[in-house]
Amino acid sequence: MEETKKDTSLKEKKEKSVLNYYVKLVFLFALLALVFWFGFEKGKKSDGEKSPAVENLLELKGLKESEKIDLTLYWNVFSKLKEKYVDAEKLTNEDLLYNSIKGMLSATDDPYTVFMDPEENKAFDEDIEGTFEGIGAELGIKQGILTVVSPLKDSPAEKAGLRVGDKILKVNDESTADMSIDDAVSRIRGKDGTEVKLTVYRAESEEKTKEITVTRGVIKVESVTLEMKDNNIAYFNVVRFGDDTAIVFNRLLREVPRETEGIVVDLRNNPGGYLDVAIDLASLMLPDGKVVVIEEDKEGQKKNFYSRGEDKLSAIKTVVLINEGSASASEILAGALRDNRENVTLVGQKSYGKGSVQELIELSDNTSVKITVARWLTPNGEQINEKGIQPDIEVELTDEDYEQNRDPQLDKALEILK
Repeated sequence: MEETKKDTSLKEKKEKSVLNYYVKLVFLFALLALVFWFGFEKGKKSDGEKSPAVENLLELKGLKESEKIDLTLYWNVFSKLKEKYVDAEKLTNEDLLYNSIKGMLSATDDPYTVFMDPEENKAFDEDIEGTFEGIGAELGIKQGILTVVSPLKDSPAEKAGLRVGDKILKVNDESTADMSIDDAVSRIRGKDGTEVKLTVYRAESEEKTKEITVTRGVIKVESVTLEMKDNNIAYFNVVRFGDDTAIVFNRLLREVPRETEGIVVDLRNNPGGYLDVAIDLASLMLPDGKVVVIEEDKEGQKKNFYSRGEDKLSAIKTVVLINEGSASASEILAGALRDNRENVTLVGQKSYGKGSVQELIELSDNTSVKITVARWLTPNGEQINEKGIQPDIEVELTDEDYEQNRDPQLDKALEILK
């Protein structure tokens, strides 16, 4: 899901029944589009006339009396657009339906509550699996601006010069001001070997605004890697919280020597993933029964999620590396280790600050919707949304360090563990 917002502490619940009011409306719009397709003549009625068919659709969906709305206005615009628009032949019922749904969800003013059409849904699945065609950069909305959360190591994005924190102002000369993350992703992704031009703003750069052309490639992302450093220090680089992450991490643990004296868990530029995977990883590094994360729903009810008794690493001194590209599940894991263990040190820079939980609901025709259903707190009750987690020891990684292939943050971690 590089270049998408997977960055979500995502609680995957594939439900057939939809309980959310907004999602009920998704199906209403789908039914309305079908009615149009089969020749319903509402467009020929006067603008003020209410259609019995619309009322019946509302009844079919079983909405409460207080939830019922008059969709005549929507239907009038839908039919008039098909009837009068100068390029009406370019409009498909599918496109109108999908964009209606996206417009509805935009009313939440939540960049993480989104509808994914078949193409976007496929891209999301590829992200979780770790293989896709694109530029290899995680994107997010920061202060209302499309922002590079993390270019992947050795990716086309990194090789072309994209950096964490770059603001993407245009994609192929099209402004991103009104683009959702998913819209931006669909424009930035593309076939291996093709190019995409990005106009970026970089505050610390002398040029400020510059154009970067990226040649897309096939991106394969290993979710976890292990490297043994000097002084028996195990360095784990966790780049996403996907389906296989906990399994791979557990397998790599078998390669760690018994005499290991320290562990580095690198969560820099890790945009997150599945909530359950964050809990699984925390369970490998915490004693059984420790609070990993607290989830708070829309009623203010709180639910604790606990480590699951697989502790293998809690006795070993650990440093966790974070930066402004560490988001969502990365922040859950960093917060859980910080709040539950005295022998853990956070090093780097303040994290991204994404403290919400999304539920993924699969819909018909290979579409899906992600809805923010809760906010989460660290075990100590800290709310980090749009605030981030502050490291215990702040170490900056400058552009000069980057260009000279220096890593003072990792150097500091290794120094602490010696």
